[in-house]
Amino acid sequence: MSTPPVFDDSFRDTLGALFAWRRDVRRFRREPVSDELVAGLLDLMQLSPSVGHSQPWRWLKVDDPEQRAAVQASFSRCNADALAEYEGERAALYVRLKLEGLREAPVQFAVLCDHGTAQGHGLGRRTMPEMLDYSVVAAITQFWLAARAHGLGLGWVSILDPAEIASILSAPANWKLIGYLCLGYPAEEHEIPELVRAGWESDRRLTGRS
Repeated sequence: MSTPPVFDDSFRDTLGALFAWRRDVRRFRREPVSDELVAGLLDLMQLSPSVGHSQPWRWLKVDDPEQRAAVQASFSRCNADALAEYEGERAALYVRLKLEGLREAPVQFAVLCDHGTAQGHGLGRRTMPEMLDYSVVAAITQFWLAARAHGLGLGWVSILDPAEIASILSAPANWKLIGYLCLGYPAEEHEIPELVRAGWESDRRLTGRS
């Protein structure tokens, strides 16, 4: 048996503030993030829960300029396709949205799920194999919160072709892209989500809040 820490009211209030200030960041300063800090965040991420203790997350750091340019090109193509699905005022609003920080973010990761992992011996995923993907999502969330606690912002770019990104990074065939992440110091700070501020969508979570 281990003795657990005591989480008091002050800690819980601070934790609530951390959750509230975890934003999807698209505007970054170009200031570098130390390798030591990134390594520490990845260590905290490793504490995330995973089905059968499979730990299927595979984090690929994307530093190569040619690979980054190819990721940006994939975003541009996918974003143009997405824009074509909208019309009128909604299309005009879509054009004005900033949906990624691929050119500014100093640190970028492709996070993939290893569907061929033997770790965990299949426990907990025979009837729900998607639990591997969910485990990676949980790991990203844990990394995201840890980053925010250190004053960093993170943006999850989803307007990409997963197969194309996997090919750009020469990922194994049984690794599935779950998230492409941009990490860095925010250029600005907002408690209200950017899509709410831009008028794209209302936020029912804010109802009743001052």
